[in-house]
Amino acid sequence: MGTDPDPRCPCPTGAFSRRRLLTSAAAASGVGAIGAVAGFGLGRSSSRAEADADSVAPRRDLGGVNGTSTEPFYGRHQAGVETVAQAHAHFLAFTLRPGAGAAEVVRWLRLLTADAAALTQGDAPLADSEPELADGPARLTVTFGFGPGLVALAGKQHVPDWLRPLERFQIDDLDPALCAGDLLLQICGDDPLVLAHARRMLFKDSRSFAEMAWQRDGFRRAYGSAGEGKTQRNLFGQLDGTASPGPGSEDFARLVWGESKGSGDAVFSARGEPPTDLGESLPAWLSGGTSLVLRDISMNLDTWDQADRPAREFALGRRLDDGAPLSGRTEFDVPDFTAVDERGLTRISAASHIARARTGLGPEAQIHRRTYNYETGAGGAAGLLFASFQASIDRQFLPIQRRLAEVDLLNEWTTPIGSTVWAIPPGAAEGEYVGETLFGG
Repeated sequence: MGTDPDPRCPCPTGAFSRRRLLTSAAAASGVGAIGAVAGFGLGRSSSRAEADADSVAPRRDLGGVNGTSTEPFYGRHQAGVETVAQAHAHFLAFTLRPGAGAAEVVRWLRLLTADAAALTQGDAPLADSEPELADGPARLTVTFGFGPGLVALAGKQHVPDWLRPLERFQIDDLDPALCAGDLLLQICGDDPLVLAHARRMLFKDSRSFAEMAWQRDGFRRAYGSAGEGKTQRNLFGQLDGTASPGPGSEDFARLVWGESKGSGDAVFSARGEPPTDLGESLPAWLSGGTSLVLRDISMNLDTWDQADRPAREFALGRRLDDGAPLSGRTEFDVPDFTAVDERGLTRISAASHIARARTGLGPEAQIHRRTYNYETGAGGAAGLLFASFQASIDRQFLPIQRRLAEVDLLNEWTTPIGSTVWAIPPGAAEGEYVGETLFGG
């Protein structure tokens, strides 16, 4: 996501200004967003008496996370894709042990499925030595992703053409250790203690079959700190994910699952009606599933701090306070890329992040972003785990990413350091295991 001639070089020091970014924009004609989906929160209300009492003796808010809340595990689609994003996430990738075959993988998937199903419903797995920690799942979900090596064990003919490493982009500075894996577990929840326990249980299930390739923790706003439906912010302060398709919508069904709900729901995307054939790239065993591109994007907060607010907003194409496009008034206003200011200059630069994400692309070039921030301490690594779900990588993700790699002012401060591609199999019915449509009963 950038335009620097060599994005691996350190960003120049000194103040960043709108004048400097205008110079960069002159080389461009004018994709994507670091975005994510809307956050999940629980509003509070109180009576006048309660408010008066609070003014005298403030009380802790104990009405946040509802530990008894569960997300269904079994179903046509896996949870953790269309699910309203939880506050915490852990991404855990495994590499199969040498000599592992289809029979071993099936045993592993059966074990993972049974334990994930139990944990997400607040029940302890059979081998759980700390069953108390499974209580109160707080919307825990476990989503399975298959890499090409694992799929090939069922037969190379089952590996779709898109299930391969992405092409190398000029903005990439990839760490090979963050680009590997045969199986991915995306574990999400609103209670970090429950999530940590689930991670440990599933890791214990995996030790006989695979080795850990890499792992990353991520976070969003704490449960209850923002109202339901509020877009989350990334570490740049940007409202992140304004344009994601709404869960449960016809747009979402077409863009992510590659199918139509058939309910006649209105298509509300400002970019037009998505096509109905995006699922053609999904093989038969992936019916009810989708694809995931997971990018680990390093964010240079130190040089971001050197940019003034006009320069930051100029690079984004949106205001930071409310997320509105520079041509509009509210977050969800449709950007007008022809609008000019009193000087006759376009309000939204053709090289800005939002412009590169949208202009010149058809209604099929949309993705579902379910992203999480990460930060390893003061002065440490910081960035974004950019989880992009879409029915067709070739028709949806790649056109956006190629434009971002060519020109995007935001790339002054961002560098992809990890990149993996996963097939997200369909969900399982009770008594089945995730991946049964690929490996058979």
